[in-house]
Amino acid sequence: MKDNLALTLGAITSFCAALAHIGIIIGGPNWYRFFGAGEVMAKMAEQGRIQPVIITAGIAVLLGVFGVYALSAAGIIGKLPLLKIALVMISIVYLIRATAGFVLPFISSHPAISQNSVTFWLISSSICLVMGLLHIFGTIKLYQ
Repeated sequence: MKDNLALTLGAITSFCAALAHIGIIIGGPNWYRFFGAGEVMAKMAEQGRIQPVIITAGIAVLLGVFGVYALSAAGIIGKLPLLKIALVMISIVYLIRATAGFVLPFISSHPAISQNSVTFWLISSSICLVMGLLHIFGTIKLYQ
């Protein structure tokens, strides 16, 4: 399990994304807007509603769990249960998000999509693609 650079980098990127989501909660409405959470989330944050905090904290926790699983698979921490399944699922989540972000802005006028710029979708999807590829390549290396 040792020496899996892809999974180590995957863990780091997942933790960075988790920290960014915590920063969004702390940063408030303007951070929700800047990072593409949408006007509805930003308005709820302005109103002091708890939903944006719960949703964003949930995403941060999930990303943190993704990072912990990648660290486990890289041999940096102890082996976690269901490691192989988790790594495959994590890879799929990142790659689906990347694919959706590359496609949906060009085919959908749904407000959840159109409220963000094409630039936002392309940049965030590129990041998710890199994260997904790190996880999938690391997983493949681990189980070869």
